[in-house]
Amino acid sequence: MPRRGPWFVLLPLALLFLWHAAVTRQWVAPGIIPAPSQVAESWYRWIFGAAGTSLSPYSGTWLANVLYSSRRVLQGFLIAAALGIPLGLFIGWNRLVSNLVDPSIQLLRPVPITAWLPFSIAVFGIYDTGALFLIGLGAFYPIVVNTTHGVRDTNLLLLRAARMLGASETTILGKVVFPSALPSIFTGLRLGIGVAWTAVIVAEMIAVKSGLGYVLWDAYYVGRMDICVATMCSVGMLGFLSDRLIHGASRILLRWRALEAHG
Repeated sequence: MPRRGPWFVLLPLALLFLWHAAVTRQWVAPGIIPAPSQVAESWYRWIFGAAGTSLSPYSGTWLANVLYSSRRVLQGFLIAAALGIPLGLFIGWNRLVSNLVDPSIQLLRPVPITAWLPFSIAVFGIYDTGALFLIGLGAFYPIVVNTTHGVRDTNLLLLRAARMLGASETTILGKVVFPSALPSIFTGLRLGIGVAWTAVIVAEMIAVKSGLGYVLWDAYYVGRMDICVATMCSVGMLGFLSDRLIHGASRILLRWRALEAHG
């Protein structure tokens, strides 16, 4: 078998080179977009600088803001998963629940997270609860929709075989439908965690006063585009790591599918 090389780094390196060329050759107006070297230097100081010894809020405060944002994303994502997976199972399994609940979900799903900001601030104020509401709401929709799709895509032959063997509806739902829907559920979780990182930035820019989103808005306000870009890179990195964790969990929990395919 040919060895797999690190081809995934080629596109980021090409984009980095294009970014460097655009700044050094002044394809963009000077001062608008910082050079990669400037971003790297500011990012390094933001991570490893001595906190509290400088008047700059961008020295040694990166980890604290990452922890604030990560905690909010994790809490909001878990709330969304705890609500979205069971609800998606019941919507996909029960026609009455589907008729009652699914139209409302499809009606509210197109409303962007930014449109919920005034409502969140009015109801929850500028506190973590408002941020968790926005994060959980954003992650909820892809989770519930993909779970519903997975349930409805269950092989009918498996359902008929289970009923012929005398399995109850609860047993079929837990032992046949849920395992069959797991690939779609994990797809929803991966989409949901991505939306959660998007929502946390939106929420922290306005609804709370800490975290990476707050830093992004504050840095933009004072003209620190280097910190803005470093924040964007930080969010991208954290979102990628979150996705890899869920993908790794899916590979472990769905190992039986690979064995079944090879068997």
